[in-house]
Amino acid sequence: MRFLLATYLIISVIGSKADALTIKKDIEQFLNEKLKIQLSEEKTLITHHSKFAKFLGYEITISRNQNISTDCMGVKKRVHGSKVKLYIPQSAWVNKLKDLGAFRIDKNGTWKPTPRPYLMNLNDLEILSTYNSEIRGLHNYYKLANNATVLQHFAYFMKYSMYKTYASKYQSSVRKILRKYQVNNLFQVKYETKKGTKVRTVYNERIVREKRPDTSANVDNIANTLVYRSQTELTQRLLADKCDWCGKENSEVEVHHIRKLKDLKGKAKWEKSMIARKRKTMILCHKCHVDLHYGRLD
Repeated sequence: MRFLLATYLIISVIGSKADALTIKKDIEQFLNEKLKIQLSEEKTLITHHSKFAKFLGYEITISRNQNISTDCMGVKKRVHGSKVKLYIPQSAWVNKLKDLGAFRIDKNGTWKPTPRPYLMNLNDLEILSTYNSEIRGLHNYYKLANNATVLQHFAYFMKYSMYKTYASKYQSSVRKILRKYQVNNLFQVKYETKKGTKVRTVYNERIVREKRPDTSANVDNIANTLVYRSQTELTQRLLADKCDWCGKENSEVEVHHIRKLKDLKGKAKWEKSMIARKRKTMILCHKCHVDLHYGRLD
């Protein structure tokens, strides 16, 4: 068995606590003599199978099966056996929401989804793709858990956080955002490609336990969850070498910045353009940039 974090190890022992202590001592000696690694006494725990042992984000326990079954001769007998079970601790998905800034707990204890302001500068497709990758990532990691369905709560808060992020971005309400983007009760974003218009929907796979995992996947590779934020819309506009005003291409472009959209008076055409597009930056060729500062752009 291989783990992404090679310093983490869990061993199940059929025996007494004394047997477990002996094995622990043998492992400590091996690591010290052969690998020159010190075993952390604080982190090396011995846990009874009836309690939860924490390992790589899971809570692991062994349940006793004493169900009564009937054999082929019609004789009833008690089936003795043990089964390893994996569980998702509530803290796993709650702390994930906190780290992402996707929800808050009010003074009265009410849990509420919250917008994520640091995503508001992304375009619609990038926002949706970011949320999808985060929901999918946690679901894929914990899909072996017996209580995997609890991640439906995580997905709910994430989706409403996304709706509120769109609402904040466009200074609108969640109801209006859903009315604009939902088709057949499924949130989706349309985007243009060289092959035409395509649609990406919010993550809507069934969040259930996967009893037979896909062993062909390379689980030792860390997924790049930042791929959808690798280039901002501003970066793409700069790389295009195209003036937003006159449309001139293949020329050295410059960026005109403003502090806040409300600082624009909306009298000049270029100001109206920035207000309409909700952008605080404008990509201009050198001539247009000079004309803007001298009031000649209109």
